[in-house]
Amino acid sequence: MAAPVTFSEVRAAAALLRGIAHRTPVATSTTLDERCGASLFVKCENLQRMGAFKFRGAYNFLHSLSAAQRERGVVAFSSGNHAQGVALAARLLGMPATIVMPTDAPEVKVAATRGYGAEIVPYVRERADRDAIARELASERGAAVVPPFDDERIVAGAGTAALELLEEVPDLDAIVVPTGGGGLLAGTALAAHGTDARIAVYGVEPEAGDDFARSLASGERVTIPVPRTIADGLQTTAPGEITFEIARREVAGIVTVSDDELREAMRLAFERMKLVIEPSGAAALAALMHGRIPALAGKRVGAIVTGGNVDPARYAALLAR
Repeated sequence: MAAPVTFSEVRAAAALLRGIAHRTPVATSTTLDERCGASLFVKCENLQRMGAFKFRGAYNFLHSLSAAQRERGVVAFSSGNHAQGVALAARLLGMPATIVMPTDAPEVKVAATRGYGAEIVPYVRERADRDAIARELASERGAAVVPPFDDERIVAGAGTAALELLEEVPDLDAIVVPTGGGGLLAGTALAAHGTDARIAVYGVEPEAGDDFARSLASGERVTIPVPRTIADGLQTTAPGEITFEIARREVAGIVTVSDDELREAMRLAFERMKLVIEPSGAAALAALMHGRIPALAGKRVGAIVTGGNVDPARYAALLAR
């Protein structure tokens, strides 16, 4: 099967986003290196516009729409970060946005999405099909649906984070990323291997949401129930079609971490690096801190922190446990 997304599309997205998306910093920590047994370079997408890497893919997608499509607007479904990314990109490009969000989405993400000017349509995660709701709304309004991960433009935009990381730290042995539907995983793999084919790319899922790991192990996409995990941004039930095909060819492996390990990574990032990270965003750090990828011992490793959008009260409670 031919690659549905190419390295050149990642580079084109990077050119489009230059001066629009933040070029987020790469942080290091001696304490983190000692804990992980490797030299870590942390790409801080928690400091991206709207607080997560999702802005990159959302803007790349929305910018590709025709003038007529922009006038009719867009519809997206998301528990938070994709919602905010689409809402902000729509505001910047002057188009209406409607976001289908679960009723249990973090309030800080709901408030930010509404603050960017988007209309929010709530649904109960366990009782309704968010994709069906979004497509019905889009059909009624003539709007375009913006998928959270399974689209060439979303994948290419997500890959620009890894491309920036490699421009700043060109001699990495591996890159580790949190993984939900696989948009960032696929984009990172394309960016890494377009730069240096020797770079190993790993994804990290919560233990309760291991649909990608199961899918790669079985050789076909596997669907699981909605996972129960504090990592609300990684509560996917199956990999995307596009992202799975890229991962099958390009990804070295998928590992999982527990909710307690996510909390520990959040705490270390706060105490020693002064970084506020949401649970989903801490997955790569958690895997490295707990030795989930033994092959990376002593190596130079990039880790993408995907977001920092978390309610203050919930953040305090998670760290206090």
